Amino acid sequence: MNTTVDEIAEACELSKGTLYLYYCCKEDLIVAVSMRGMDVMNDLFREAISTGEPTIKLIENLGEAYYSFFKNHRMYFRLLYFFESPQFHTQVSAGMKEMCIIHERKTWDIITDLIKGGIQEGMIHKDLDPLEVAIMLWSNSNGFLRLLDRDNTYWEEAMGINLERTLRRSNALLVEAMMTEKALQIYPRVIGEHPVPRKDS
Repeated sequence: MNTTVDEIAEACELSKGTLYLYYCCKEDLIVAVSMRGMDVMNDLFREAISTGEPTIKLIENLGEAYYSFFKNHRMYFRLLYFFESPQFHTQVSAGMKEMCIIHERKTWDIITDLIKGGIQEGMIHKDLDPLEVAIMLWSNSNGFLRLLDRDNTYWEEAMGINLERTLRRSNALLVEAMMTEKALQIYPRVIGEHPVPRKDS
């Protein structure tokens, strides 16, 4: 990111000295804004899984909440993956890194707690590690959303691929792979469609 502290200060209508009272460098300021984005995302996640629906449906809700975050808070989304740059990390202060780790743990806790609940319900295979599952789901969604962010029109017009639909199908495949026989009896195998419980369940 080539923006200077002077430019940030001017945009905020503050002096550079005032900014430095709160942030020791530009990178710390960017991380602080990223953490605000994490808070927005986590609020969406908590709302998505508070509906009282079965765990398999809540996992779907979580994916939709992340997509909503991507669509409605695009700059926050971009800051989150900009933060992953190794070069960027060398500039961030130790204190800000620690604060960011705390924020990231909140996100992972939301996802892993949901997976743990599914395991306890007998809906998700008990030999799966909840954090590994969370990373799989997160990485899958991130990959597609970054493609969408870069140029969705190319995939739609040149390749005939609807990335939004493909994202949902890919997530469905992952969720189906982790489901137990009990869960599969309740939720039919319909790849690319949202899971719908059988009427007789």
